[in-house]
Amino acid sequence: MFRRILFVCIGNICRSPMAEIVMRDALRRDDVTCASAGLQALDGHPIDPMAAELMRGRGLDPDAHRARQLTPAMLAEADLVLVMERAHHARILREAPQASGKVLQLGKWRGDIDIPDPYRQQRPAFEHVLRLVDDCVAGWRPYIR
Repeated sequence: MFRRILFVCIGNICRSPMAEIVMRDALRRDDVTCASAGLQALDGHPIDPMAAELMRGRGLDPDAHRARQLTPAMLAEADLVLVMERAHHARILREAPQASGKVLQLGKWRGDIDIPDPYRQQRPAFEHVLRLVDDCVAGWRPYIR
């Protein structure tokens, strides 16, 4: 059973916090925790303003999020680590091979699709990423119950 889910991207201000917030809302369970981190986190930064706007548009609160750097301890504590791109998966396995059994792509159940980085792009790029995140989170829900 997956009780501690960790989402990982690069900066931890766009994709991984959006996925964290969407999954938390989709599950609505107290026995599953969702968190996020970045491979090159903009440590301490809030969620990207456009990502925050989209979350608020759904009635979700992104304001508590602060970017943080992925650590070996985070990987050890997580039951499932969901990355946004194949390159993220490869990097984690290179740097922390002991995590190999729990690191998968968020898009695993959607043909292992990559979730593109919308950083510094316009609203349509963020909306596209959010649609992908929604679809991929829906793909994971049966496995987290």
